[in-house]
Amino acid sequence: MKIAVLLSAGLHPVSGAPVLPRIEAQAIRMAAGLGDVSEVFGLHAGPDAAAIAEALGQGLERIEHIAVAAGDDPVPALAARLAACAPDIVLAGRRSQGGEESGLVPYALARALARPLVSDVVAAAREVDGALRLDQSLGRGALRRVLMQGPVVVTCHPDAPAPLAYAYGRARRGRVAAFAVAPAAIPGPVLAVEERPYRRRPKIVKGAPAGGSAAERLRAATGESGAAASGRLLIQPDPEDAAREILAYLRQIGVLAAPAAPKT
Repeated sequence: MKIAVLLSAGLHPVSGAPVLPRIEAQAIRMAAGLGDVSEVFGLHAGPDAAAIAEALGQGLERIEHIAVAAGDDPVPALAARLAACAPDIVLAGRRSQGGEESGLVPYALARALARPLVSDVVAAAREVDGALRLDQSLGRGALRRVLMQGPVVVTCHPDAPAPLAYAYGRARRGRVAAFAVAPAAIPGPVLAVEERPYRRRPKIVKGAPAGGSAAERLRAATGESGAAASGRLLIQPDPEDAAREILAYLRQIGVLAAPAAPKT
C-alpha cells in the first residue's frame, strides 16, 4: 500500500514563521498507524520546500516538492503527480494554516482524480480482507464507520490521535526530492471583493444567546428561556388584561419601545 500525505506551507499564528500545521502532522501519524505500508511520502506544491521540511522529523522519510510559483493554483501540479505515482490513499488536513485556508484542495484533487473523498476522519485501520476502515466524525461526538475498497482521498479531523514526537535524527536522515518543472501550472483565481460600510442590523428578539445553538435560539424566540420565559400565564382573561400583558411582554423583549413618561 502506498500513501501520499499532502503538505502545505503553514504559518505560525503568532510569529508568522513557517510551521507544519498540526493537523497534517496528525495525518502523518494516521498513515504510520496503518500497519504494513510499502511507502509513505509527503507531497507539496509551492515555491519553497523549507516550510515543509519539519515533516521529515514527524515520521516521513521522503517528501516530493513540486516547484510552483507563489499565487499559482497547486491543484493541477498535485493532480498530475498523484496520477503518475497512483497512491492507494491520499491523506490531507482539513485546511492549511496561515494562508487562505479554503480547505478546497482535497476536494479539487478528488474530483480531478475521480476518487471518493471521506472527510473528518479521526481513526483509520486496515481490515483482514484489505478494506480500509475509517471512523468519520459527524460532530457532537457522533461517529460513522466507513469501509472503503480502492483508492480514496481522506481528510484528517483535529480529534485524530496526536502527532508523533519530533525526532531530530529522523529529520536529518529524511530527504526532499525536488521537481524542477511543475506540470501545467494555472494561475489562481482572482476573487472579486466588494467593500461596503458597516450597517448595524437590529435584533428583533433580545435575550437569545449569541453563540448558542439553533435549539437555544429557538427556545429564546418562543419564550422557553431567557427574558422571554418571564411572562405570565393567563387563563380566559379579559380582552383588556390580555392586551395589557401582550404589550408588556413586547416591551420586555425589546420589540416595542417603553412608553414615554408623561409631560408635566
